[in-house]
Amino acid sequence: MTTRAGRALGLAARAAPGHVTGYLLVSIAGAGGPLATAWLMKAVIDRVVAGHVPWTATALLAVAGVVTALVPHAIRYLRTGTGRRTRLAATGELYAVVNRFVGLRPFEDPEFLDHLQVARTSGTGAPVTVVDSGLGVVRGALMIAGFAGTLLLLGPWIAVAVLLSAVPSVHAELALSRRRAAMVARVGRAQRREMFYSNLLVDVDTAKEVRLFGAGGFLFGRMLAELRAIDTENRRVDRRELVVQGLLAVAGALVAGGLLLFAVRGTATGALTVGDVALVVAAVAAVQTALGGLVTDLVTAHQGLLLFGHWTAVVDAGSDLPVRPDPAPAPLLRTGIELRDVWFRYADDQPWVLRGVDLTLAAGRTTAVVGLNGAGKSTLVKLLCRLYDPVRGAVLWDGVDIRQLDPTDLRARIRAVFQDAVAYDLTAHENVAIGDVPTDPDRGRVEEAARAAGVDATLAGLAAGYDTPLTRILLPDAGFDALSERALSGVTLSGGQWQRVAIARGVVRDRPDLLILDEPSSALDAEAEHEVHRRLRALRRGRTSLLISHRLGVVREADVIVVIRDGRVAERGSHDGLMADGGTYAHLFDLQAAGYREVLT
Repeated sequence: MTTRAGRALGLAARAAPGHVTGYLLVSIAGAGGPLATAWLMKAVIDRVVAGHVPWTATALLAVAGVVTALVPHAIRYLRTGTGRRTRLAATGELYAVVNRFVGLRPFEDPEFLDHLQVARTSGTGAPVTVVDSGLGVVRGALMIAGFAGTLLLLGPWIAVAVLLSAVPSVHAELALSRRRAAMVARVGRAQRREMFYSNLLVDVDTAKEVRLFGAGGFLFGRMLAELRAIDTENRRVDRRELVVQGLLAVAGALVAGGLLLFAVRGTATGALTVGDVALVVAAVAAVQTALGGLVTDLVTAHQGLLLFGHWTAVVDAGSDLPVRPDPAPAPLLRTGIELRDVWFRYADDQPWVLRGVDLTLAAGRTTAVVGLNGAGKSTLVKLLCRLYDPVRGAVLWDGVDIRQLDPTDLRARIRAVFQDAVAYDLTAHENVAIGDVPTDPDRGRVEEAARAAGVDATLAGLAAGYDTPLTRILLPDAGFDALSERALSGVTLSGGQWQRVAIARGVVRDRPDLLILDEPSSALDAEAEHEVHRRLRALRRGRTSLLISHRLGVVREADVIVVIRDGRVAERGSHDGLMADGGTYAHLFDLQAAGYREVLT
């Protein structure tokens, strides 16, 4: 906890040094204000009772009152400023770490995703909670020390009684804090599930099926069930807090009442002045308030540190794939890429997806990979892009294991078109240009890529041309110079049009070393597919390419066709050679061809 507290305070100090310093000074002033007010009040009362006019004490009391009145506003301003800057810094560090993950494995780990969920919702605010509560502890401790000294002047046992009355509160509140933090961690998974169901209910991509299948009620019920589970957990902790804190409040009131009776009795016997009684009342109230605040701040800081642990768990997760301290740059691909005895599975308790695959992608040639669903074709793509590492074996880039290369540099030499390519809620230009963000392609390169994909006329014909947002759910920022209201509201593309945009995105980079086409025409009609593959053939010419497709008529012109079956390379060769062999490829090709030739009767 100490290390975690140091990290939280250090993060806040780096993010908002001026605000944190000012917050500390104002907190100290806030602790001294009530003490000065109590003593000045005693002086004023005693002077008035003695028949004098306490001008000086009254003036100082007014000054102390002004300071005391201003302190909460200054604290609120400094707390808010510290919170904004600290959350910004914590969020930035969190997502910077997530963005540095080399592969995909963390995003498929439920435990990591639970940490990430709590870190995003509560963990980024934890440092300012620790600062706020920590300074509250300082403020409370100073007030307690000052008023405890005052109570010692009136009687040592009074101070001891007030301080000892806080011990049960500290113990009980810390126990409640642990329960609250544990509850937040428990409901994290339920919150993720609730967000999943609620997103399905409002997401435009799922709206069609949800309404057609009448699945809204089912998803709504699932969402409500998760919300009720979260509410049940919160209510359970709330009830316990109500009981415990109610009992503590009663005990505190009894202590205060007893001390007040003692002070009144002292006045009757002449042992105390009227000002002493006022001072005792103020001191007891201030000490109890400070103790209560100190306990609350300790508990809040403790809970904040527990939640901050989820943030540190993500930030300290380290790389999901090993990267050398001095990785070599990926060289220009000259001979080819080799998968040598590659074995892979997604987890130790899951079956092997690839079983000793040996495969070479010769430089400057097109290699097609075909096979049934689940054969391991998409897994090959992930290994080539180093989104995962083989469990056994190696992927070699011109003879060099890609684990020795800089992943960013390697991926800069690879471009891919996926069948499940993302439809970004950005402009048409940005949807293509995002395929080569480091070089920030200009309009000319974007239009050239769009022409290669056969989508230039579609994008240029939009209301604002390439500046038209390809979304109906987000408005552009205020600086968007819309040509019309229709352009401002954005448009949606058809599945085939989006597929062409994805192809343009994949080829916008100038001559990548490796071009991966994973079902690039899955959403296209026959005419569009023919046109797109005519264009892709021109793009692939003289370029190292990997083509994956279930449509075997598309792959027949590849230099080498590889058939993957049960995680192994079952066949390889040219189209004519494989057809002559009469194996799996020939069987699948004949099935597809027969399907086109058959006439339904």
